[in-house]
Amino acid sequence: MSEALTFKFNVDGEDFTSAGHASVQIKKNLRQLGISPEVIRRVSIAMYEGEINMVIHAGGGTAEVKVYEDCIEIILDDHGPGIKDIEQAMQEGYSTAPDQIRSLGFGAGMGLPNMKRYTDSMEIFSTVGVGTKVVMKVNNE
Repeated sequence: MSEALTFKFNVDGEDFTSAGHASVQIKKNLRQLGISPEVIRRVSIAMYEGEINMVIHAGGGTAEVKVYEDCIEIILDDHGPGIKDIEQAMQEGYSTAPDQIRSLGFGAGMGLPNMKRYTDSMEIFSTVGVGTKVVMKVNNE
């Protein structure tokens, strides 16, 4: 891969109203770069789901988006509790979100599955008590 254009965002874990700010901003940035609407849609969905997960489960984190000629890489990094069982967490409908979060319409257990669904590759690196890093790639058509 050649040199990437990189965008970095802090995801505030204290405020649900700011969740999604990074995915909205990256959508605008990608549009200005002339990236196809389908790629922008996929990146935005995956990133939004990741942001919400960081707010719900990890108290926030960072989002980094690297735009290469052939793909867009999304790196989400948090210092939350980590994921105990990644295979279980990837099952649609599985959620550890508290009832308070579910009452707001979040925490349905579709975040990680949707992140995988809308990307061409996704890797999860997680250590309980340390945090989680998710690396996703969307091929640039």
